Amino acid sequence: MHEADCSCHVPGRRELLRGIGAGFGMLALRGLVDAQGAARPSPLAPHKGALPVRAKRVIFLFMHGGPSQIDTFDYKPLLERDDGKPLPFAKPRIQFAQTGNLMRSPWKFAQHGQSGAWVSELFPEVAKQVDKLCFLKSLWGSNPAHGGALLKIHTGSDNFVRPSMGSWVVYGLGTENENLPGFVTICPTLGHGGVNNWSSAFLPGIYQGTPIGNASVPAKQATIRHLADTHGSRAEQRAELDLLQEENREHAARRGPDDALEARIESCELAFRMQLEASRTLDVESESAATKALYGIDDPLTENFGRQCLMARRLSESGVRFVQCSHSYKWDQHEKLRELHAQNAHEVDKPIAGLLADLESRGLLEDTLVLWGGEFGRTPTVQGSDGRDHNPHGFTMWMAGGGVKPGFSFGATDDYGFYAAEDKVHVHDLHATLLALLGIDHEQLTYRWAGRDFRLTDVEGRIVSEIFA
Repeated sequence: MHEADCSCHVPGRRELLRGIGAGFGMLALRGLVDAQGAARPSPLAPHKGALPVRAKRVIFLFMHGGPSQIDTFDYKPLLERDDGKPLPFAKPRIQFAQTGNLMRSPWKFAQHGQSGAWVSELFPEVAKQVDKLCFLKSLWGSNPAHGGALLKIHTGSDNFVRPSMGSWVVYGLGTENENLPGFVTICPTLGHGGVNNWSSAFLPGIYQGTPIGNASVPAKQATIRHLADTHGSRAEQRAELDLLQEENREHAARRGPDDALEARIESCELAFRMQLEASRTLDVESESAATKALYGIDDPLTENFGRQCLMARRLSESGVRFVQCSHSYKWDQHEKLRELHAQNAHEVDKPIAGLLADLESRGLLEDTLVLWGGEFGRTPTVQGSDGRDHNPHGFTMWMAGGGVKPGFSFGATDDYGFYAAEDKVHVHDLHATLLALLGIDHEQLTYRWAGRDFRLTDVEGRIVSEIFA
């Protein structure tokens, strides 16, 4: 056939992109009212990954700002001995700011539990739970700035907008309760990446994190916005929503695939289902006085983070797949380390210990993975008169429950705690390991976007199977 005889339509770039891959949303759209009245599968329906399942859900306790590993859980006797001396090896070529000589920790360390783990006096209550903890003492990342480091921990990328790990987890596993969001973040930060830290990015919008309040709102006042409709009965709401969804379907039929529209359709249905269950789940006041005291809600200094931790337990118990609590933005002690690290630790110590004890007493710790840590650690060298600078080259995080070895420590930093030195665990390795504990093969959890298959661990990631129970 000659070129002049060709009457076929050649789609342009925009038309082609709009036409490929209807995605989950169109299935959900068509399924809202199907010809036989049968319900279609929800994109949030639970399913399993390819690996053995050790954990069913995650609670991430995020310490925004960067807690100091050498003042909390990574004891360094040589740092005490050589206080005030120059670091005996080279500092990183690229540093966030200049630092001086070595500075010992202002806090004493002691061994605790049958495991004999070293914990500083900053965390007396967590120290009592130390035999539940699995320490990763050789974390390292790639960015010394808060913004990039937060994005790296949350999304696996420090220079592009990518889906957060909570979104990846719900995309990979669905949720255990379709009347609640699969991914909830409590009092999240509005800075250093803000919403990008809990965004679904190019994943379908149904996997977006749902914020409860934000870092500027006390946990006692934090709630899901517009959770209740006070203007009509439930039947009236359903009728209004049905009309809205009918118009959405007609609009989608004219437009073709549209991720934003599909996400709104799903979110409207989820919001309607949430009204009754979410209100009950977030009602911390229904807990006993003893439980509130366990989390430190009876103490003004621990009450705020205690509420977050108790909400996290209630959400996890109700089937939410991924919950994040943020102690934000408090751990960035370039000065006043002694004063402010002590205050920060006091605010979270009892709530964290209470959460671990409560999960265990309810039989939830076995299949709930608790992850603690910040975006990076701090330098063993002093900044100013009483501070430490950012340090992504070696820091500590810990896990508990969810199939990890209790009372165990993996990896090590150098003698002063500056660099990860033994059994190094990159942030990509952390993500690969977290997914594996949930039964997900990080190399298989992919999403095709803009002509490329993306994953949380990019093209890297090693599963740290040594920590598996």
